[in-house]
Amino acid sequence: MSLNRSHQQNQQKQQTIPVADLQDFLSGDPSRRSRFVSTVGEALEDIGFFALENHGVNGHDLAAGIRGEQPDLMGKAYGLAQRFFELEESKKRSYENLTWNGQRGFTSFGREHAKDAKAPDLKEFWHVGREPWKTSAQAGVSRLDNVWPEEIPEFKPVMLELYKGMERCAVSVLQACAEYLGEPRDTFTGIAEDGDTILRIIHYPPVGSDSDPSSIRAAAHEDINLITLLVEATSGGLELLQHDGTWRPIHALSGQIIVDAGDMIQNLTNGVLRSTTHRVVNPDNSRERRFSMPFFVHPRSEASLNPLASCIERMGGKKLYPDITAKEYLAQRLAEIGLAK
Repeated sequence: MSLNRSHQQNQQKQQTIPVADLQDFLSGDPSRRSRFVSTVGEALEDIGFFALENHGVNGHDLAAGIRGEQPDLMGKAYGLAQRFFELEESKKRSYENLTWNGQRGFTSFGREHAKDAKAPDLKEFWHVGREPWKTSAQAGVSRLDNVWPEEIPEFKPVMLELYKGMERCAVSVLQACAEYLGEPRDTFTGIAEDGDTILRIIHYPPVGSDSDPSSIRAAAHEDINLITLLVEATSGGLELLQHDGTWRPIHALSGQIIVDAGDMIQNLTNGVLRSTTHRVVNPDNSRERRFSMPFFVHPRSEASLNPLASCIERMGGKKLYPDITAKEYLAQRLAEIGLAK
């Protein structure tokens, strides 16, 4: 099945999670803004996911870049991603440095696995970080620079433009989360400013007959970070775990960015905002490949993730999550998923 055909089939489906219109938040109309804040907050408190539309990040025909036609920003990004992942394996691996713990450049197929999973995920990916850093590194904090594939000169400007557009969306979502909780507007954006946010460009190749039978494209997991904004994928497969233990599919619909809460914001909010288990299942057609681009919003390394007093009170006065810094949290999780020792 072609990426274009798979994408068209998804457009015929209705979204299965709440949908919020970013222009409501930016409109200046108090009632529209309140509607956005409520939709976002209630969705993240209940199921941990919602879809964002009218987000202003240019992208409608994702398959255009892959077909070689004139694409928009997201289409360009996906077209360049395909060009990189189709390079010879030796060239791709020249951009992989194990000392980076998978935080920049290329991470080869099968290297990452979900926390507590024995089988590797069926994916390879490339990480783009912040560029440039706004402030000098804090004492004891090492900030990695980006690396770029020399074979594809357009890769850098397009991915950095996408990074900036996604970050603008993330700021609005984090402000809405703070308003929903009755916290100062900059509660989350303050610690995310100049943070370790990463754009991950993922390629899920066709599922080979020699793959581990227990492997899927992305095993059940929760995201590490504050929030994730998932650029509309080229095909479906994303599912979230519901309260009753069943899996709910989330469709890759045109013009939508999927947003979910990560473990760090769950820790900060003492579990008020939920980090929900999700996965990417294998396609029915083993020849189908998939591309996706999640934007993982991280705080600065030194930021405290200690549960907020108001959220402890909101949970009946019980402190359900530990005091920890973002640096400590990330180091622990990178080890758990196989990217660091």
